[in-house]
Amino acid sequence: MSALALPEMLTMAEAREASARLDAAVQAEASPVIDASSLHSLDSAAIAVLLQCRRVAAAQGKTLQISGAPPKLAELARLYGVDSLLGLS
Repeated sequence: MSALALPEMLTMAEAREASARLDAAVQAEASPVIDASSLHSLDSAAIAVLLQCRRVAAAQGKTLQISGAPPKLAELARLYGVDSLLGLS
């Protein structure tokens, strides 16, 4: 099991490419873990990408884990009420 790293920047501009890359990686991993520790610049698109990854994992009966979440990511997840869905509560 290797962690799937988020980019340093994940905003609307990067969301489509990041989502496609991560979705494929989540499908390939038996126990997907996304490493968010390098994420420094983000907006609500980061939440959308992570929720999409969670849906992809769940569709295959997998549980997605997110490690190293920066405070801003956790704050946004709480603001949108999805922190528990993403395991960031």
